[in-house]
Amino acid sequence: MRIILASPEAKVWSERKHIPLGIGYLAAVLRQAGHDVIIYDAAIEDYPVTYYIEEAEAAGKPYQLIGISAATPLIGDAWEMAKTAKRYGLTTILGGPHLTILPAESLGPEHPYVDYTFKGEAEEGIVEFVDALEKGEKPEDRDIPGLNFRRGDEIIVSPISPMIEDLDSLPFPAHDLFKIDQYTNLQPLTDGLDPHARSFTILTSRGCPYKCTFCSKPVTGDTWRGRSVENVVAEWRWLVQELGATEIGVTDDIWNLKLPRAKDLCRRIVEEGINTVPWTTVHGMKVNHTDPELFLLMKAAGAKRVGFGVENGDPWMLKNVIRKGQSLDQVRNAFRWAKEADLQTMGFFIFGMPKDTEETMEKTIQLALELDPDLANFMLAAPFPGTKMWDIIQEGGEVFAHEWPDYAIHEQKARFVMHDGEYDPDLVVKKWREAYRRFYLYRPKRVWEKVSKKSFWLDLPNTAANARRFFIGAKDQQAPQLAGAEPVTSVSGLVNRM
Repeated sequence: MRIILASPEAKVWSERKHIPLGIGYLAAVLRQAGHDVIIYDAAIEDYPVTYYIEEAEAAGKPYQLIGISAATPLIGDAWEMAKTAKRYGLTTILGGPHLTILPAESLGPEHPYVDYTFKGEAEEGIVEFVDALEKGEKPEDRDIPGLNFRRGDEIIVSPISPMIEDLDSLPFPAHDLFKIDQYTNLQPLTDGLDPHARSFTILTSRGCPYKCTFCSKPVTGDTWRGRSVENVVAEWRWLVQELGATEIGVTDDIWNLKLPRAKDLCRRIVEEGINTVPWTTVHGMKVNHTDPELFLLMKAAGAKRVGFGVENGDPWMLKNVIRKGQSLDQVRNAFRWAKEADLQTMGFFIFGMPKDTEETMEKTIQLALELDPDLANFMLAAPFPGTKMWDIIQEGGEVFAHEWPDYAIHEQKARFVMHDGEYDPDLVVKKWREAYRRFYLYRPKRVWEKVSKKSFWLDLPNTAANARRFFIGAKDQQAPQLAGAEPVTSVSGLVNRM
């Protein structure tokens, strides 16, 4: 069967772009099963998906299926892509984080162009699904775990969200199907963009056992599963020696959960001589699974930068609201050890969690200044459905994000209010903006780091726009006046207002 695996346009993200690894895995298992697959990532394509559909039809080799993966902020774009593909007669199936949280939403009467949705890890289910289509059978008759569909007027949702136990059993992602030269590097926007980077990502494990209240990990789940060191090294070798990677990003939720495994991986990369390509921990790493030796080994293995989820500078907030499972002393140690190993550091901080006050946010700013990472990413809390944070807000506050794109972590605006007499969404945005000013603008060293980069001047309009948004503010970052408004207080309410 001829298949398109697609990722919709990431309009709500920053200019930082790297490959959507999830559909890379799906492409690999489908190709292994004998199917003809292309990857379409709207974020980097010069043509709409219709160009490829029409080109295939003209050649007499039409595509029969399109699979679209979407995170919550991109679900609207996924619906539009499905609607377009359905006009050409393709079967449509949607999967990814949003579809795992709300599998029935996309099968409602508002979205007749969506034929199926899938929740959970789909590498095994998608092969059986396509096999059924190819044989002229109805996939819903095969009882495929994770598959959701319509039966008459009824929406049937699978009770199971599959997780693959043996990750070594999967083929490596179809890295060769990505138009890698179209992607920018893995570093955040504030570090400048390299238009000539060949930046690949790698996933050494799936899942995370920690229960951070803001975190949504619906696809990979709470059970940590690690690939063997040999399996990871084999893929790493392919990226370096065969595909010409100039940068590698480790995108695990928590790659260093098993500290001895993390160290063994670094040692093997050195032994194999594939430590010549710089790499970074894109999503950060847990500070309480580190020691000085790990960072020294990472440096020897070619690591360039490590990121840490710090989140908040107030111990009570970390323990009782965020439930991060780490202490501030562990945070300080991790940053100190990383710097001693001559690694660049990046810190992630969240403003506006429930119970955040001016005092707790001030502690977060002070901690960021104390840690002084090479990059500090300050983000505003986004209450994703399916998280404990969402439940807390439903019980004691109101969400006023009216559309799914409002949930993009890079769309820096207030999204909710708590009715505790203390939480002030406008103050949250004010302190978030203050954090950026005090970290980057009020210190000559940081100012010089930015203005001395070529990228600062090459894209001056974008630089100015970001400076205004981070340092001065924009009208759309203010919280709406709730008096007389119709607040969204449930997932169904949010969906109905779209």
